[in-house]
Amino acid sequence: MALANVSMIKFGLKIRTRSGLPVDNLVVQARDQAEAERKITQMYMHCEILECRQIQTATRDDATDLDGIISLISRQGDQEKK
Repeated sequence: MALANVSMIKFGLKIRTRSGLPVDNLVVQARDQAEAERKITQMYMHCEILECRQIQTATRDDATDLDGIISLISRQGDQEKK
Protein backbone atom coordinates (compact mmCIF):
# COMPACT_ATOMS: atom_id res chain seq x y z
CA MET A 1 0.00 0.00 0.00
CA ALA A 2 1.59 3.25 -1.14
CA LEU A 3 1.14 6.41 0.87
CA ALA A 4 -0.10 9.48 -0.97
CA ASN A 5 2.17 12.50 -1.02
CA VAL A 6 0.44 14.52 1.70
CA SER A 7 1.60 18.03 2.47
CA MET A 8 2.12 18.59 6.18
CA ILE A 9 1.91 22.06 7.71
CA LYS A 10 3.44 23.16 11.01
CA PHE A 11 1.11 24.82 13.50
CA GLY A 12 2.09 26.75 16.60
CA LEU A 13 -0.38 26.59 19.46
CA LYS A 14 -0.89 28.27 22.80
CA ILE A 15 -3.08 26.42 25.29
CA ARG A 16 -4.32 26.50 28.86
CA THR A 17 -4.14 23.14 30.63
CA ARG A 18 -7.04 21.82 32.67
CA SER A 19 -5.22 23.01 35.80
CA GLY A 20 -5.08 26.55 34.38
CA LEU A 21 -1.40 26.75 33.45
CA PRO A 22 -0.62 28.42 30.11
CA VAL A 23 1.64 26.54 27.67
CA ASP A 24 3.16 28.50 24.78
CA ASN A 25 5.01 27.43 21.66
CA LEU A 26 3.61 23.97 21.14
CA VAL A 27 4.40 22.91 17.59
CA VAL A 28 2.67 20.09 15.74
CA GLN A 29 2.61 18.98 12.12
CA ALA A 30 -0.77 18.26 10.57
CA ARG A 31 -2.68 18.41 7.30
CA ASP A 32 -4.91 21.23 8.53
CA GLN A 33 -5.76 23.28 11.61
CA ALA A 34 -8.52 20.93 12.75
CA GLU A 35 -6.12 17.98 12.79
CA ALA A 36 -3.49 20.02 14.67
CA GLU A 37 -6.02 20.95 17.35
CA ARG A 38 -7.20 17.33 17.58
CA LYS A 39 -3.62 16.12 18.12
CA ILE A 40 -3.04 18.68 20.88
CA THR A 41 -6.28 17.82 22.66
CA GLN A 42 -5.25 14.15 22.60
CA MET A 43 -1.97 14.99 24.32
CA TYR A 44 -3.41 17.61 26.70
CA MET A 45 -6.87 16.33 27.63
CA HIS A 46 -9.44 18.96 28.63
CA CYS A 47 -7.17 21.84 27.57
CA GLU A 48 -8.38 25.13 26.15
CA ILE A 49 -6.78 26.18 22.87
CA LEU A 50 -6.07 29.90 23.13
CA GLU A 51 -4.28 30.41 19.82
CA CYS A 52 -3.47 28.35 16.73
CA ARG A 53 -1.39 29.76 13.92
CA GLN A 54 0.23 28.33 10.83
CA ILE A 55 4.02 28.52 10.88
CA GLN A 56 5.59 29.53 7.59
CA THR A 57 8.60 27.42 6.71
CA ALA A 58 11.12 28.32 4.06
CA THR A 59 11.00 25.89 1.17
CA ARG A 60 14.19 24.80 -0.48
CA ASP A 61 14.52 24.17 -4.15
CA ASP A 62 17.01 21.29 -4.21
CA ALA A 63 17.59 21.60 -7.96
CA THR A 64 18.58 25.25 -7.59
CA ASP A 65 20.84 24.44 -4.66
CA LEU A 66 22.57 21.70 -6.66
CA ASP A 67 23.04 24.04 -9.63
CA GLY A 68 24.51 26.66 -7.30
CA ILE A 69 26.97 24.19 -5.82
CA ILE A 70 28.08 22.98 -9.25
CA SER A 71 28.62 26.53 -10.51
CA LEU A 72 30.57 27.41 -7.34
CA ILE A 73 32.84 24.40 -7.81
CA SER A 74 33.44 25.19 -11.47
CA ARG A 75 34.27 28.85 -10.64
CA GLN A 76 36.79 27.74 -8.02
CA GLY A 77 38.46 25.49 -10.59
CA ASP A 78 38.73 28.40 -13.05
CA GLN A 79 40.32 30.66 -10.41
CA GLU A 80 42.95 28.03 -9.51
CA LYS A 81 44.09 27.83 -13.16
CA LYS A 82 44.85 31.58 -13.34
